[in-house]
Amino acid sequence: MSYSLLKDGDKYGGMYVATKAFGDTEVVSSGDNPVKVKEEASKKGIDDPVIFYVPKKGMVSIY
Repeated sequence: MSYSLLKDGDKYGGMYVATKAFGDTEVVSSGDNPVKVKEEASKKGIDDPVIFYVPKKGMVSIY
């Protein structure tokens, strides 16, 4: 099962990721710290990235 919002989503489990926009499935930066993920995306010229957490496979999330 892959994460449907991302290309190759399985490899980002337990990490924060940044994409260029909602609906864009390509990850431009990723890591354990959302601030650093945003900074890395900004260095790549993406002024307003979409950042979200990808749960680990099998993790139960309650919203």
